[in-house]
Amino acid sequence: MADVVESADVSERATLGDGTKIWHLAQVREDAVLGANCIVGRGAYVGTGVTIGENTKIQNYALVYEPAVLGRGVFIGPAVVLTNDTYPRSISPDGSLKSAHDWTPVGVTIQDGASIGARSVCVAPVTIGRWATIAAGAVVVKDVPAFALMAGVPARRIGWVGKAGHPLREQDGRWVCPQTGDTYVQNGEELTESEENA
Repeated sequence: MADVVESADVSERATLGDGTKIWHLAQVREDAVLGANCIVGRGAYVGTGVTIGENTKIQNYALVYEPAVLGRGVFIGPAVVLTNDTYPRSISPDGSLKSAHDWTPVGVTIQDGASIGARSVCVAPVTIGRWATIAAGAVVVKDVPAFALMAGVPARRIGWVGKAGHPLREQDGRWVCPQTGDTYVQNGEELTESEENA
């Protein structure tokens, strides 16, 4: 059973997995689906139809606009914004106010285990690869490979991270996690787990 505090605004049409917690002033819109053991922090927003995998944390005041898709174990830092409009305008060229029917939302996809640092912005449409880490304050405007460490405006890859979140160190032609000892192999701009980790 989910735990929703009284001041939260959760649509009756939203689906919340067992153990999910929705905190003060958070809003979860219609048809959003949250897996088990998720946390939605104070003042966070989860848009209509957003899909969120189990064990995902959405920190205070983060904005997850539809049609975002978040995998399992994703971390969304405080005040992160996942956008959904490629060409945002309040009005049409003739000056009339736009409505929800005047545009097609595009989403951000965040794959399993990825972390998005505080106040980062992901400009849709982009995909953040598995276990990638986006540094605080970064602006992501293109797809991010798995295990990438991204920083800056616009965000660029400054290294690689392992599943533990620590920057990897290059050693004998491989990348090694200083915490777990797991190894990774780089092929161009992609990093994969070594078979030795199994």
